[in-house]
Amino acid sequence: MTTLWYRVAPGGHDGRMTGQATLSRLGLATVLLGAFLSIADFFIVNVALPTIDTDLHASAATLELVVAGYGVPYALLLVLGGRLGDLFGRRRLFMLGMASFTVCSLLCGIAPTAVALVAFRAAQGASAALMVPQVLATIQAACEGQRRAKAIGLYGATAGVAAVVGQLAGGALVAANLGGQGWRPIFLVNVPIGLAGLVLARRFVPVTRSAAPARIDWLGTALLAVVVLGLLVPLTEGRALGWPAWSFALLALVVPAALAFVLVERRLELAGRHPIVPPSLIALPGMRRGLVFAVPFFAGFGAFMFVSALTLQRGAHLGPLRSGLALVPMAVAFLLTSLSTARLAARYGRRVLAVGAFLQGVGLVGLALTLFADWPHVNALNLAPAMIVAGAGQGLVMPLLFGVVLAGVPAERAGVGSGILTTTQQTALALGVATLGSLYLSLSASSSLGVRDAFVVVLAVQTAVAAVLTAGSRLLPEPARSPAPQPQRVVAPEPALEQAA
Repeated sequence: MTTLWYRVAPGGHDGRMTGQATLSRLGLATVLLGAFLSIADFFIVNVALPTIDTDLHASAATLELVVAGYGVPYALLLVLGGRLGDLFGRRRLFMLGMASFTVCSLLCGIAPTAVALVAFRAAQGASAALMVPQVLATIQAACEGQRRAKAIGLYGATAGVAAVVGQLAGGALVAANLGGQGWRPIFLVNVPIGLAGLVLARRFVPVTRSAAPARIDWLGTALLAVVVLGLLVPLTEGRALGWPAWSFALLALVVPAALAFVLVERRLELAGRHPIVPPSLIALPGMRRGLVFAVPFFAGFGAFMFVSALTLQRGAHLGPLRSGLALVPMAVAFLLTSLSTARLAARYGRRVLAVGAFLQGVGLVGLALTLFADWPHVNALNLAPAMIVAGAGQGLVMPLLFGVVLAGVPAERAGVGSGILTTTQQTALALGVATLGSLYLSLSASSSLGVRDAFVVVLAVQTAVAAVLTAGSRLLPEPARSPAPQPQRVVAPEPALEQAA
C-alpha cells in the first residue's frame, strides 16, 4: 500500500514535526472526500434547476442565487477558513466544516421555499469554506517530496472529476425521482456521506497545526469581503434583475476596496503582523504566476459546466441524466491523465502544462464542430471523442497548476497558501458562471442566435484561454527534473513541481 509520510506534534498542540507516522490511503481519501463534496455541490444543482423552478416556482434571479448563494460565501470565507485551521488545528476545522456541511445539506433537502433554499445554500457554502482549506493544508504540512506531489495530483483529479460527477449524479437523482422527491435527493445524499466522513476523519486524519499561528486579520478580511461581494453579486444577479442601481454601486466599490486591501496587507506585513493574504506569499514566483493562469482556466471550466448542462437539456432535449452521461468521457479522461501529471512533470517540466492546454483547446474546437455537424441530434456517443480530448488536456493542466502555486509555500503557512488558492479557484468558477453564463443566456435568448450558437461562443472564449495558457506556460517556474525528498524535515518547495526561485 502506498503511504504518505508526515510528522505531527504529540497531541497536535503545536506545529513542530517531532514524530513520524504514515498517512494511509484512508486518511488521504477522507480529506479528499471533503474536497469532493464541496466541489460536486457547486455543480450538482446545474441539471436540477429546471425541476427546482417547477417545484418551488422560483424566479430567474432566485435560480441564479441557488448557484451563487453557495459560491459567494464559499469564495469569501476560504482564506479565513485556512487561517482558522492554522490557528485551531486543521483536523478540528475539517470536522467542524464537514459536520455543518452535512446539517446544511439536510436543510437544503427539506427547504420549503426557494428563499429558504437560497439561505441554506449560503450556509452550506460557508461550511465548505471551513472544510476545504484544511485539505490542501494537511497535504502541504503533512507530506514531503514526491509523495506531496502525488497527493496534490490526486487533489487536482478530485477537483475536476467532482465537477463532472456532481452533474452526473444530480441528473441521475433527479431522473430517478426517488420517493417522488424530485430534486431534493441531490442534497440529502450528502447526509450519510458526511456522517461517514466524520467517523473516518476522527480515526485517520492527522492532527496538524501551524507552529506560529497568526491572529485573524479582521480589517483585511472585511476588505476582501467587499471585493468578492462587490464583484460576484452584481455580475451574478445584475442581468436577471435588469441591472439595478445597487449593482453598479457594488461594482464601483471593487477597485477602491482592492487598493485599500493591498495597502492594508502590505502595512501589516511590514509591521511584522499577519495579514490574511501575505504579500510575501503572493510574491512567490509559482504562486504569483500560477494564479494569473488559474483565474481564466477555472472561470472557463465553471462556465463550461454550467452552459453545457443548459444546452444539452434545453437545446438537445437530453434530459438531466443523459446530459450528465455526456460528460462521463471527459471525467474518465481527466482522471486518467491527472493521476500521471506529477510523474510527467518531473520528467518533462512545464511542457506538460503546455501540452495539456493545447489538448484542451483541440477538444473544445472538436466539440464545436460536432455541434455544428450533428445538432440537434447530439448525444453522449458523438460528443465523446471531443470530450475525451478536452478532459485529457484539463487533467494535465489542473493538478500542475495546483502544484506550481503551492510548491514554494512553507509548511507552517500551508493553511494561508491553500486558502488563497482555493479562494482564487472558487471565485474564478463563480466569475465564469456570472460572466460567460450571463453572456450565454443573453445570446441564447436573442432572435439571431440560438442555444447551440451561444454555446459555441462560450467554447470560443474558452479555446482562446487555452491558447494563451499554451503559449504563456513558459512563464511559469521550470520544475526540477529529479525529486529529492528529505526525510528529516518538512520540505517547503516541491521538487517535482517547482524550481526554487
